[in-house]
Amino acid sequence: MRVPVALFALVLAFACTTTPGGPATGAPTPVAVVTLAPEGAEPSSDATSAPRTTQLGLSEYRVGKGQGPHDVAPAPDGGVWYTAQRTGELGRLDPKSGAYKMIKLGTGSAPHGVIVGPDGNAWVTDGGLNAIVRVDAKTNEVTRYPLPAGRGNANLNTATFDNNGTLWFTGQSGIYGRLDPKTGAVTVYDSPRGAGPYGITTCPDGSVYFASLASSFIGRINIDTGQVEVIEPPTARQGARRVWCDTHNNVWVAEWNTGMLARYRPGLTPGWKEWKLPGANPMVYAVYADEQDIVWVTDFGANALVRFDPASETFTSIPLSGPDAAVRQLIGRPGEVWGAMSGLDKLLVVRTR
Repeated sequence: MRVPVALFALVLAFACTTTPGGPATGAPTPVAVVTLAPEGAEPSSDATSAPRTTQLGLSEYRVGKGQGPHDVAPAPDGGVWYTAQRTGELGRLDPKSGAYKMIKLGTGSAPHGVIVGPDGNAWVTDGGLNAIVRVDAKTNEVTRYPLPAGRGNANLNTATFDNNGTLWFTGQSGIYGRLDPKTGAVTVYDSPRGAGPYGITTCPDGSVYFASLASSFIGRINIDTGQVEVIEPPTARQGARRVWCDTHNNVWVAEWNTGMLARYRPGLTPGWKEWKLPGANPMVYAVYADEQDIVWVTDFGANALVRFDPASETFTSIPLSGPDAAVRQLIGRPGEVWGAMSGLDKLLVVRTR
């Protein structure tokens, strides 16, 4: 069942006030450096014959106490947006200075996801407001696109833009939907098998996939009809939580219940492969494939950020700086992988170049 509705956007001039935060000048805190050597390389004391290595530097940025940063989105100008779920705000970090500013989204706001749209602006899935929220990157003006009547408490989660400029979103209560930014029309669909839609992504070829955490499948959305093809991972009740596409249109899936990372290759046989993360009790939450098709995940069981090289099928774990860091989402831009440490009120970045 779907419920289309053409809504005018609610432009909230009063809700776009900003509050400063963070030091006027401040630097990120370097917390880890990881050296990666090629698989099977032998150590050597001769620098001229030593194998080529890669160094990864992880740094942190502290944000406001009690904000509970949830998702992040690098902006085209070098800044980084983040959702402050506990305070109902959207933050914007300047990675050069460490300073940040906050934008109030409205009474009752509890933002979850944030992405940057084709228009260069920030788009937020706000569970508290039960609306998609657009924040103008230049003016900080806030515009709400509420879900239709009868679709309250959708528990909005994450959004993605397809290659036609339409925004698709998920709600854990058992819905997914679309928003046409040109008209403000919002259409909501019932998800197959009910509750669970969580992460969502767009592949380079234009395919849109979402993961259903509670119902343990990934769905491919027909962006013309809005209908969903259910695609079953090989392990039952795996808890598919987030998804991401690499440059070859492979779909990577974070399997929360089983502690596995999975890859789905559309149209190929075998289509699926799964890898168990190292450690006693892995709990895979976020997943992101960077521009080099290296896959990054977060492991709540080990309290770590984990790098996976598909070519060698090897994991490298980077411990996080404090207990229960709770990095719930990862995203990046060339040379950088960003996340939010919701348990520690920090943002993190791994620089891969």
